[in-house]
Amino acid sequence: MTTMKAAVVPKLGAALEIRDLTVPEPGPGQVLVKIEASGLCHTDIHAAHGDWPVKPSPPFIPGHEGVGVIQAAGPGATLHQPGDRVAIAWLGSACGHCGYCVSGWETLCETQQNSGYSVDGCYAEYVLADDRYVVDVPEAVTSLDAAPLTCAGVTTFKAIKVAGLRPGETAAIVGIGGLGHLALQYARVLGARVIAVDVEDAKLDLARELGADLVVNAKTTDPVKEITSYGGADVAVVTAASARTFEQAYASLRRGGRLSCVGLPADDTITLSVFDTVLSGKHVIGSIVGTRNDLADVFALHAAGRTRVISERRELADVNACFDEVLAGRVPARLVFTF
Repeated sequence: MTTMKAAVVPKLGAALEIRDLTVPEPGPGQVLVKIEASGLCHTDIHAAHGDWPVKPSPPFIPGHEGVGVIQAAGPGATLHQPGDRVAIAWLGSACGHCGYCVSGWETLCETQQNSGYSVDGCYAEYVLADDRYVVDVPEAVTSLDAAPLTCAGVTTFKAIKVAGLRPGETAAIVGIGGLGHLALQYARVLGARVIAVDVEDAKLDLARELGADLVVNAKTTDPVKEITSYGGADVAVVTAASARTFEQAYASLRRGGRLSCVGLPADDTITLSVFDTVLSGKHVIGSIVGTRNDLADVFALHAAGRTRVISERRELADVNACFDEVLAGRVPARLVFTF
């Protein structure tokens, strides 16, 4: 019997445990993937802590930025074959036939399964995945880069996309971390002027390096005043986990501006002026990850050299220390477990 190492949440709020588990066998429509890289998303921490209203059921394995090579395919799994390198994203599977699925909004399917939340995820040497919902990784994209692109990349790509950012417009990216440093790059790919907002000088230095036209330290400067004096933002993408940042971003919008909400703050209520929303023609948009097609586009852009992924390698055995790093804000962008 073959075993594998996996990081398991034994109960909500408890430290993760590294356990020896039996390598699972793929069932109908499933593939078995040997993981090469698995990104650490803040959502994994929320899952382990049971922070959200719909909670996962321990014990479970977190992780939804997994990249690896298919080792075996179960009955009926014919879309991929052993040897293919694929990505396993947050959208583990969906029904495939509801109105959302057939209209290009599979991420809104009400019966979807989510990797590392409702089904075991990628903090393991091997993981089962739905053959229909894994995404091929181009040869030109390393597994180390592909892992963060599988969530941080596709999430911000979609946030920019649904906001309808156009060439020549101004985009404010609020929160320059694992998600924000990629959102900044997607905005530049579309030909926008980019304002980067954060409270850490090191992250603002990274934003400058990635091509931001203006950086704003919201800890030392009023971001609304700074962005407004620059002409205001046509689009604001908020990846930060503070309700106040959403309100500031909204206040920074020009007439006709769009607020694209990505971050999930614990204090999840924001106050907005209906008067200003109506008379200024502003839009407030919720953006939830991206589809398989969106992820394929993200990989294609990276393969073409249009984006850079800033990440640091970590060992799965150090998962709890890595959670602490993220919570303390000591991570420049993304941590990736490599196997």
